[in-house]
Amino acid sequence: MTTETTLSGSQFVNIGERTNVTGSAAFKKLIMADDYAAAVEVARQQVENGAQIIDVNMDEGLLDATLAMTTFLKLIMAEPDIARVPVMIDSSKWEVIEAGLKCVSGKPIVNSISMKEGEAPFLEQARKCMAYGAAVVVMAFDETGQADTKQRKVEICERAYKLLTGIGFPPEDIIFDPNIFAVATGIEEHDRYALDFIEAVREIKARCPHVHCSGGLSNLSFSFRGNEIVRRAMHSVFLYHAIPAGLDMAIVNAGQLDVYDQIEPALREACEDVILMRRPGVGADGKSSTERLIELAESYKGQDKAAEKAAEEWRGWEPVRRLEHALVKGIDAHIVADTEEMRLAVAAAGGRPIEVIEGPLMQGMNTVGDLFGSGKMFLPQVVKSARVMKKAVAHLIPFIEAEKEAGQSAKGKIVMATVKGDVHDIGKNIVGVVLQCNGYEVIDLGVMVAWSTILETAQAEGADIIGLSGLITPSLDEMVTMAQEMQRAGMDLPLLIGGATTSKVHTALRIDPAYDGPVIHVLDASRAVGVASQLLSDTLRDGFVEEVAADYEQSAMCAGRQDRQRAADAGGSARQWLCL
Repeated sequence: MTTETTLSGSQFVNIGERTNVTGSAAFKKLIMADDYAAAVEVARQQVENGAQIIDVNMDEGLLDATLAMTTFLKLIMAEPDIARVPVMIDSSKWEVIEAGLKCVSGKPIVNSISMKEGEAPFLEQARKCMAYGAAVVVMAFDETGQADTKQRKVEICERAYKLLTGIGFPPEDIIFDPNIFAVATGIEEHDRYALDFIEAVREIKARCPHVHCSGGLSNLSFSFRGNEIVRRAMHSVFLYHAIPAGLDMAIVNAGQLDVYDQIEPALREACEDVILMRRPGVGADGKSSTERLIELAESYKGQDKAAEKAAEEWRGWEPVRRLEHALVKGIDAHIVADTEEMRLAVAAAGGRPIEVIEGPLMQGMNTVGDLFGSGKMFLPQVVKSARVMKKAVAHLIPFIEAEKEAGQSAKGKIVMATVKGDVHDIGKNIVGVVLQCNGYEVIDLGVMVAWSTILETAQAEGADIIGLSGLITPSLDEMVTMAQEMQRAGMDLPLLIGGATTSKVHTALRIDPAYDGPVIHVLDASRAVGVASQLLSDTLRDGFVEEVAADYEQSAMCAGRQDRQRAADAGGSARQWLCL
């Protein structure tokens, strides 16, 4: 997988921070003890928890950093589950970075270079990074020090951008780190640190086309070390506001983020007051925003265990609510037992096992989708939710298979695949299970499937429908290519489009015009059966296809009006068009 694919592939990229001896005491202990086997498992856990890049740092005074870096990188490159994500080689020593660059495949990321020693050394290192084909993190740091204000952050990054692009460095391989500093320190000069970062990111993205922005998230909450409840809340609130401003990625503990809507309201408000400087100075209560957050934080001290105990209260809920809670929170400890309880309840009412998937499980995943789409839930949490769903479905499959009638003929044959460039398949697998359980034969080609393989299989198998899935943005381009190739081959099979980055508007504007056959965007797995049944019906197909075509035309017109309005409002009105 290339870095460019990952950087542009979702709303936000999570960089795992636990394979860093300066940021993780547990990882440092393993490396110091030469326990590289256990250290590799830390990297694996980061990827499983949703990290899309892993940050590797071996800067420890008692370590041979070069040896540790090369040893560890060679080991993780031999692990397919880990090597599928890019590596960020993180060191303050250039010789360690360069040694690491020789050990990784794909496109690595160098963390970091800066202008702290002047332009000449900066450009020399940039040229070497370019020669290795690496993307690079550029710190907002120049000859006079780190940038701490919005103005300095923007000035340094814009200067670096002009220097780098001047030597031919690809702008899409530049990742600016404008420095996340601690807030709520009690020092007035620090009060704007978070807001300055967010505003600087917005301006850097406007002034420096095609670059990415990143930051070390844990720095933000440094004042609250030991109070994990407050730190998690601060991080989620910060991301909720920084991502729309243009923050593309951050170094985070991928398994430690709260759902924005589920942060206690008083704590969320206090965090936002500090991060966004909503109440500068001293309020009517005689306290500053920092003092109010510190005071509130005191009430959370030592509550981690109490919170864990309180969290178990959900075990007394009805099974439908428990399943949704487990999916939203990514808790798999009880999912098999709860799924079985739900299956028995459905069976007692005369229902089928598939109804557990189509009902409460899909409701839970729809809630996850809504939270993710609104920016209130982040990709690591979605990945955990999907794994919980996968575990529940795996429990139900034997019961579903057992009730299938022997010799039952399939309603239709559907070839499904995650397109080339994408390795995500949990959503596709759920759709496949739902279709199979409703009498369709599904040929699942897996992930990273080239359009040629999909076409060849569909023709050889006599498929009735082709379904494409993708989670990352480059998947969209591959889907357009697939539609073009189906058109070139003279096919007329329906083409189903699904996945997190897909949309009805994109399908209408980019994919549908490339193919004369029916192109249907399927919003989620619960709708797949209805779509398939109408497409394969002699009486319903034409009406359904015409209805979708009219809907696409409306979506395209709506998108066109939005584009014209944005152009008219550039630099002025914030008016929005509502297209229904």
